[in-house]
Amino acid sequence: MTESRTLAFLLLAAASLMWSGNWITGRALRDAYDPFTLNFGRWLVAAALLAPFALPRLRGRWSAVRKGAGRLFLLALTGVVLFQSLIYLGLRTTTAVNGVLINSSMPLFMILCSWALEGDRASPRQVAGMLVSLVGILVIVSHGSPANLLRLEARPGDGWILLAMPVWGLYSVLLKRRPPGLDGLTLLFVLSLIGLAILAPVVAFEASGHPLHLPTPMQALGVAYMGSAASVVAFTCWNKGVSVVGANAAGFTVHLLPAFGTVLAIAFLGEAFQAYHAAGIATILVGVVLATRMIR
Repeated sequence: MTESRTLAFLLLAAASLMWSGNWITGRALRDAYDPFTLNFGRWLVAAALLAPFALPRLRGRWSAVRKGAGRLFLLALTGVVLFQSLIYLGLRTTTAVNGVLINSSMPLFMILCSWALEGDRASPRQVAGMLVSLVGILVIVSHGSPANLLRLEARPGDGWILLAMPVWGLYSVLLKRRPPGLDGLTLLFVLSLIGLAILAPVVAFEASGHPLHLPTPMQALGVAYMGSAASVVAFTCWNKGVSVVGANAAGFTVHLLPAFGTVLAIAFLGEAFQAYHAAGIATILVGVVLATRMIR
């Protein structure tokens, strides 16, 4: 594997690390704000952080934005608006465990979208790696006991999260068709502005049912994390990684989410490290390495 592709996979892993915290934060803020309002706040923070860096670069690139307006709209609609809003909507009525399990289907949808739009096919080794890493996820979720999986209950929010998976697959494939002439930060800034414009009327509708309130310090910290680490940093890493290795290969790194989530829970929530954690994380890593080593 070349140095550039190794760096790309490290960037994709970093994106998964940032997003693992987003699941925990989104679940924690489920009762504080409506889903689209929460997503709007997230991208408002992201746009504010990106503006000082992106605006100077954007001045000479408006022609690229105008020529690629249709593709930029689709990227913003799928990656900024729909995907995360559906996740936050689902987390209102399902558990983080269920969400992580459903999120594990993302590589499959990315493979299907890549095949349908680009004609890319998954190799047998890629499929094997996906299945191996999925076993590792089940080990963590079940606490090492398969019987615990039978006790998981379907929740109304599961359907919303499942619907978000092909949306993200479509976004990742469309990244290959991003307009030329826009670097990563500028692209993300433009997408955030388009996404905010789409979200604004939906947020106004949500706010019509009840007045908005100022966040508490902890809620503000959560939204700040979503807008900075889970948006600016994670999306920049993901977009760059996908541009190098493609959607098929990138999809397998999503299985690192539960592994990172476990480590974060142990580090910040005081959860005890168990043998099944080690077994699950090791199995996930084996699966991801198995799947991605074939992509040259």
